[in-house]
Amino acid sequence: MQGYRAQLLRFDADGTPRYESDGLLVVDLGPDGVQRVVAAGPYRAVAARHPQVSVTHWQGRIIAPGFIDMHVHYPQTDIIGAPADGLLPWLENYTFPAETRFADPAYAAEVANVFFAELLRNGVTTALTFATAHPASVDAFFEGAQKRGLRMISGKVMQDRNSPDGLRDETEQSLLDSERLIRHWHGKDRLGYAITPRFAPTSSEAQLRGAGELAARYPDTWVHSHAAENRDEVRWVRELFPAARSYVDVYQRFGLLRRRAVYAHCIHLDDADRALMRDTGAVAAVSPTSNLFLGSGFFDYEGADRIGMGHGLASDVGGGTSFSPFHTMLAAYYVGREGQTKPGLSVAPSRLWWNHTGGAARALGLEGVIGTLQPGTEADFIVLDPKATPLLGRKSERAQNLEELLFALIVLGDDRVVEQTVIA
Repeated sequence: MQGYRAQLLRFDADGTPRYESDGLLVVDLGPDGVQRVVAAGPYRAVAARHPQVSVTHWQGRIIAPGFIDMHVHYPQTDIIGAPADGLLPWLENYTFPAETRFADPAYAAEVANVFFAELLRNGVTTALTFATAHPASVDAFFEGAQKRGLRMISGKVMQDRNSPDGLRDETEQSLLDSERLIRHWHGKDRLGYAITPRFAPTSSEAQLRGAGELAARYPDTWVHSHAAENRDEVRWVRELFPAARSYVDVYQRFGLLRRRAVYAHCIHLDDADRALMRDTGAVAAVSPTSNLFLGSGFFDYEGADRIGMGHGLASDVGGGTSFSPFHTMLAAYYVGREGQTKPGLSVAPSRLWWNHTGGAARALGLEGVIGTLQPGTEADFIVLDPKATPLLGRKSERAQNLEELLFALIVLGDDRVVEQTVIA
């Protein structure tokens, strides 16, 4: 058993933030080799209950839950910042050529190593990530995650049409490969498998139907795809699936909306779409830096909350422009404020933080497992330096309450704030 003393940020199960200016986090190693939280709260109270615990004191630092990235593409690590005229040209000119290289296991492993290093440097302890259409890309990712003891989720991308040579897979083989990978990796240590049709336009009806059958056969896996990212894409889906009421309805028709189904973006939805996602348990991975970079549109926080559609935050690297959750949270604040195309609102700093930690865990169906630092949860946490830069230090010292402190970190923070990332 080990204790860590510092300022402490944690969350209740409903998202209420709990902050201690002098806190203590006590963790212990379980029989499965995973550290879990034993106790967390005010230093004096927790120390009195655990007098024998050895305590490491991080003076002036903040302990917080590790960040959770709900949608990212590890094979796109090297194409961050690639200029393009929008989503579809960006896919054709940068994404697809880059992803063809992941047929090579050695190359996939090299990029996976860089990807994990970037996540950890930025305080991200769990991610739901695309691999590529190549099974070798999935094996390389999971081997790297397993070696580091990380809780990670990924899967082979399925795309049997409207895709270039080198990425286009064959329908039946894609389903066989996916099932083999599920059986090999899902539930092994801290790893989870996501059934991953790239997006509706790049899968035939037969492939989507097969993906839905896999999702029913393995109900504790994830489903991971994209929906309603930009208007050109929405029009294309309407042409390809004329019988469907909407983009989201395409996935519903093939059994791909359920708990643990995560759809990136979900910008161009109506209330019927939001209600369908709410009722099926599917959720949105809001990807603000990507949406701003590609000019895709603005996620409607008011609409999602009014209807009760679940959502959390995502970097969406490489369309997204940073691995840093601070950059993602700040971009989400900008997106919320935009009020010309949708109702504008200010998302509270603590809620932005929740959406990248415990709220993201809940959206992923991992509530009670990660993201809050509540007793019994896995002890993935980060150690933050609120004085990592002179201006941030000055601003943090002047914070009058938790919301001001968190917003200072969101606006002025980056990877320099993350002093340590501790994996359970």
